[in-house]
Amino acid sequence: MSTPAEDGLVRCGWSDGSALYRDYHDQEWGRPVRDATALFERISLEAFQSGLSWLVILRKRENFRRAFADFDVETVARFTDADVARLMDDAGIVRNRAKIEATIANARATIALGATDLAELLWSFAPPPRPRPVNLSAIPAVTPESTAMARELKRRGFRFVGPTTAYALMQATGMVDDHLQACWVPPVSAKIH
Repeated sequence: MSTPAEDGLVRCGWSDGSALYRDYHDQEWGRPVRDATALFERISLEAFQSGLSWLVILRKRENFRRAFADFDVETVARFTDADVARLMDDAGIVRNRAKIEATIANARATIALGATDLAELLWSFAPPPRPRPVNLSAIPAVTPESTAMARELKRRGFRFVGPTTAYALMQATGMVDDHLQACWVPPVSAKIH
């Protein structure tokens, strides 16, 4: 746990050291996200983050939005080999062919869900609320729910969605509340009614 920052607020320790991290922590991380486009963006960014610092992704986030048509699923699903080549030349994003191709495949898999909404599918794996962790070491990297989510997403044709990435997605989109007990961010009920 961090000590209070200059503004007097106590935050989760991972958000120290960068205004981007602090703002992401304070305004976005752990807040429930149910919009399909926003969830597709988060799945995509979590895949690009795999093996990298989240700060790299935050710094390039606007470039990712530009490069991937604001993560409009229908548009990304129509990307061709020419788009892959264009993206591989785009220094504003993480230029990893497997992750670029996975994002396109994931857009197509999202469309293939048909009547099942992406939000409905993802949130069906949200665990029951639990107390906030006391310290960072109490936060798991993988849970049974994230393992089940990853398995189902892969079954439906999604890529770069292993159990660790799925859990990071659950944290980022408020399916779980992993803000520490001493953190100033108020708890938000993530339950869908």
